[in-house]
Amino acid sequence: MSPTADSLLLASCIAKSFPGVQALRSVDFDLRAGEVHALVGENGAGKSTLTRILAGIESPDAGRMALGGQAYSPRSRADAEAHGVRMVMQELNLVANLTVAENIFIERMPSRLGFIDYRRLHESARDAMAKVGLEDVDPATPVKSLGVGRQQMVEIAAGLSRRCRVLALDEPTASLTDSEVERLFSQIRRLQAEGVGIIYISHRIEEVLSIADRVTVLRDGQIVGVRTAKDVAPEDVIRMMVGRDLGDECLAPVGGRGALALRVVGLTRGERVRDVSFEAYRGEVLGVAGLMGSGRTETVRAVFGADVPEAGEVYLYGDEEPARIRRPRDAVRRGIALLTEDRKEQGLFLSLPVRANVSIAKLAALSRLGWIRAARERHIACEYARSLGIKCSSVEQTVGHLSGGNQQKVVIAKWLHRDCDILIFDEPTRGIDIGARFEIHRMLRDLAARGKAILLVSSDLKELMAVCNRILVMSAGRVAGTFQRDSWSQEAIMKAAFSGYVQTSGGATAHER
Repeated sequence: MSPTADSLLLASCIAKSFPGVQALRSVDFDLRAGEVHALVGENGAGKSTLTRILAGIESPDAGRMALGGQAYSPRSRADAEAHGVRMVMQELNLVANLTVAENIFIERMPSRLGFIDYRRLHESARDAMAKVGLEDVDPATPVKSLGVGRQQMVEIAAGLSRRCRVLALDEPTASLTDSEVERLFSQIRRLQAEGVGIIYISHRIEEVLSIADRVTVLRDGQIVGVRTAKDVAPEDVIRMMVGRDLGDECLAPVGGRGALALRVVGLTRGERVRDVSFEAYRGEVLGVAGLMGSGRTETVRAVFGADVPEAGEVYLYGDEEPARIRRPRDAVRRGIALLTEDRKEQGLFLSLPVRANVSIAKLAALSRLGWIRAARERHIACEYARSLGIKCSSVEQTVGHLSGGNQQKVVIAKWLHRDCDILIFDEPTRGIDIGARFEIHRMLRDLAARGKAILLVSSDLKELMAVCNRILVMSAGRVAGTFQRDSWSQEAIMKAAFSGYVQTSGGATAHER
């Protein structure tokens, strides 16, 4: 590939391999000043690997790069940033014990007489946070106290606050609502006007086509094609990504609702979970919608025993006596599984192989006289890797070396192996490519058809409307409404999601009247 007059960043014949995997094969890529150039492809296609090479986080095995017409070969992430190339990664890169403000300005703390000037730090942080919709968060808040979605916004705020020539965004909207996405897009357009080149990675194809100027499609580590965004249809991009047509994505379970599986009454924990009551039945997918911070994740964590509620009861399988769930082990023993939104911290053992991560939730079934039957364990792991399309060199590959989407599939495999009756999926398609997303939706339908009760927490309303029988909407820690499939509308669901934050004439929210 030869550079054009307006090429800002150029990469030619880039190759990269990891143990057992050829991640990139002679890839050419160029980025123009003031352009949003999207990278799309299935998990493991090479998008993140290419971007990490451009950002100095990985070194290529072969190929060359140029930045602004000059040879460019960053030795580290810090070296790339010194050249003005920055990356906001899909996996969070925050220091949990530091505050929001400290994380945003961690490399450039304002000081006075040798001490950190916290007044200036917090003022600057508020400006950066306002650009991404975090005005309601105190800059002095420890990052570890925020949910994954808001932590992602802090990561984006940090990236947008630094002056740069090239900014790479890897799945920046994975946990954001529509309004938050639009706020981010306005900041991207501001950077474009300043001549910054944007590399944009996302599995949300319609979103990509709305913000990008050009789209490069990767499959199996190779470039499939480069298209002008305004001249290509979503289905064409999807076909290039997966090599096939996916068909109709409306896969809601069919058939009648089964027996009551879960009844939650008056569940309360702080301000995020306030007197929450709902029911879930076998044979259905119950969606849980709401804005970021509405209490969705906190509610399912309380049901699972990961957080102990202050009040309320959980009843299982029609029992008249409440279940005693005080920790996750109690929930798992009663047939409840939770796929958390933070897979790295709460769902996986990153240093262990795929095999061990799949089997760990049900080791007793694989052991004899205290010894694990290794052949049986490998066989089961291989079956789930095949059925879920987990891209790995073998089930002995370390999970930490897999792409984010394939890591998510390993967590799903773990709970499928446990064969629980109530399956809670918190953002299961976050960071998942569209082909895998389609397969996960189909899996949810099939699990419901087998009599499982499914709770699906998602920030993507279109996803919920595609696969759910009912959608429960949370707002400001309370249940704002439950909608049936044959009578819901996107407008009604969003109105309910905002209802807890609407100020009345008396100054209180709708839920406080």
